[in-house]
Amino acid sequence: MNNISVIGAGTMGNGIAHVFAQHGFKVTLVDVSHNQLERALVTIGKNLDRMVAKEIIRKELKDQTLANITIQSNMIEGVKDAELVVEAATENVDLKLEIFQQLDKFAPKDAILATNTSSISITKIAAVTNRDAKVIGMHFMNPVPVMKLVEIINGYATSKEVTETIVELSRQLGKTPCVVNDYPGFIANRILMPMINEAIYSLYEGVAGVEEIDTVMKLGMAHPMGPLQLADFIGLDVCLAILKVLHDGFGNPKYAPCPLLVNMVTAGKLGAKSGEGFYVHTPGSKDLVPSTQFKK
Repeated sequence: MNNISVIGAGTMGNGIAHVFAQHGFKVTLVDVSHNQLERALVTIGKNLDRMVAKEIIRKELKDQTLANITIQSNMIEGVKDAELVVEAATENVDLKLEIFQQLDKFAPKDAILATNTSSISITKIAAVTNRDAKVIGMHFMNPVPVMKLVEIINGYATSKEVTETIVELSRQLGKTPCVVNDYPGFIANRILMPMINEAIYSLYEGVAGVEEIDTVMKLGMAHPMGPLQLADFIGLDVCLAILKVLHDGFGNPKYAPCPLLVNMVTAGKLGAKSGEGFYVHTPGSKDLVPSTQFKK
């Protein structure tokens, strides 16, 4: 396998394209927005420059990685030669179903279709195609070039051969694959999101402040960042969407999103991407200051 198409040039898409290209694969990065594609190339270049500066890779590998990436705003052209397509569009079920209908139509019939979804049913996505045995989840962690885990999710009809292929491919990327089955939230978000939601409830109920909650989890549980900081990093809108998938999928009230989270998303306080969530995020600064809403 050599030809990879990545659908979506946002944070996850450009990270996935970067990793495949760095490991010698020919990558076509596809997005309807040409400006987004150009921004993705700039981001990949900057990330590679940091790796060169830290002596993780040589400059020659940076140049080869960029040479391995082609950008394309036309879906038909972008996937026509793909052996594997990895969809990394926004976490929206209707959008993903529409994309997979197109991929099934335009990608070669023997191509594997993977989705980077963090919570949406692989079986539901596969059902809109005529190749459900070749549809699989390939959930990378953010930031993709740094994080080792790939959560590989089998849909109801995913073939054993396709699973084995994606497991081996993940290892070729220097990742650690973990195979799980298709239930709401899979493993990563089924465990992570209720923890984040409980942290938000603790803030909502006045049990402790933003910094105190995060400090307890960082120092007490050895987490690299606290759950509220992590929620900001993920995006509060993404957290809310995943919790809704869990709540709808299981019908269990323990997955109900905290009203504070719902209000913050409604108000446009989405975390790092909007400049404010539980913390204020200032471009170029690593200082974490709680939002004025949560200051004592």
